[in-house]
Amino acid sequence: MAIHVFDIEKDGVMTPIISKDARLIVGPHNGSITATLNYVQMQPGEQNQPHSHAESEDTIFLLAGKGKAVDFTNDKEYDIEAGCVIHVPIGLKHTIKSTGEEPMISVGGPCPPDYNLLRMCGIDVAPPTEKMKGDI
Repeated sequence: MAIHVFDIEKDGVMTPIISKDARLIVGPHNGSITATLNYVQMQPGEQNQPHSHAESEDTIFLLAGKGKAVDFTNDKEYDIEAGCVIHVPIGLKHTIKSTGEEPMISVGGPCPPDYNLLRMCGIDVAPPTEKMKGDI
């Protein structure tokens, strides 16, 4: 194993369920076993589809913009802005909305990878075997 350095434009795989400009940069499609990292740019007024991750926690770091993190499971809504970190526990139905006048840019993703979400985005990868997990 070695360190990998990825290019957002060249190595990112588009994930339109997240936003019109969302790219999976690190994930099982390029060798990661337990981590994912998405680069997401949402235009003002854009939001992702409400969803949950059955076996993954989602962590998102806002680099620019502002918006709302909506927790449907607990009927709560949070204001978010550049510099915020959002943590979504396993199984919680949520969405992220861009509400500012500028694009909202974030990085993060569900860990371990959400294989059902990846398949819905057209990324056909299988979960690791126990042997692969043991090789970490």
